[in-house]
Amino acid sequence: MTQYVIRRLLLMIPTIWLVTVALFIIIRVTPGDPVQIEFGIEGTPEQLAARREQLGLNRPVVVQYADWTSRMLRGDFGRSLRARRPVMDEIKERLPATLELALLSFGFGLLVAIPLGTLAAIKRGSLLAKAVTGYTLASIAIPGFFVSTMLIYFLTYKWRVFETPRYVPFFEDPITNLKNVILPTLALSIGTVAVYTRFIRSSVLEVLGNEYIRTARSKGLSEWVVVSRHALRNALIPAVTLIGLTLFLLWEGAVITERIFNWPGVGRLIVSALTNKDYPVVQAVTFIAAISVCFGNLFVDICYAYLDPRISYVRRR
Repeated sequence: MTQYVIRRLLLMIPTIWLVTVALFIIIRVTPGDPVQIEFGIEGTPEQLAARREQLGLNRPVVVQYADWTSRMLRGDFGRSLRARRPVMDEIKERLPATLELALLSFGFGLLVAIPLGTLAAIKRGSLLAKAVTGYTLASIAIPGFFVSTMLIYFLTYKWRVFETPRYVPFFEDPITNLKNVILPTLALSIGTVAVYTRFIRSSVLEVLGNEYIRTARSKGLSEWVVVSRHALRNALIPAVTLIGLTLFLLWEGAVITERIFNWPGVGRLIVSALTNKDYPVVQAVTFIAAISVCFGNLFVDICYAYLDPRISYVRRR
């Protein structure tokens, strides 16, 4: 296993390098000039030229990429063109809010989806199974921004169940933090719960038809033991793949959710950076997201070996 992890870590290097090259090219060929956006229509040609010279935007793209890469390897992602601050300071300020929202949504999604999908598989054809199927189809079909808007309208303004969410750091006021994070977490996790539930239901249904499940039942084991010890563990193996791949979607969903709920996270930062063509911020956030996806996939592969002892990553001679 150790050798496999080392090989995967080494393979991440060219993958991340290709991501940085593609990102660097794409963001510079898209329409828009960050200097023109900064000065607006009042900027003179001399001011624009001087600012581009100061930022190094008048140099060849290859030279800019080499300079950015060398600084990035030293942990320096540059300075935000808009805030005039180090990019990492901008990200560090907003990362706790995004991580809290994403981790709570991920945990809530698993906590609800695993028992709900399992029950829908065991009670196949029942009213519960039909209700779960209807919920998953509706949640997948309805856009996330619409769900967020409806939650704010009904639960905040119409029924007054929650106050208008505003971010308060957890260590500053834990109670207020948890109260305000409920609504954004619910909005971000509704679609995730639906996807996980549907996939787990399908996996459990497939496993329940196997021969070893019938053998376990013939030995007189209770249905709870058969499902929890034999069916669910094997059913989670393909589900882990989906869970690992959808971790990145939490970052994507956070962009919309944070924008709607005015949540001061990385999602709002990247939207503002894209609007203002803030190259250093876009490059840094995308680079961090690419690394998180790579490590998420590695974590999925390690979970395979834990869930199924038959899976081995040791090379056999």
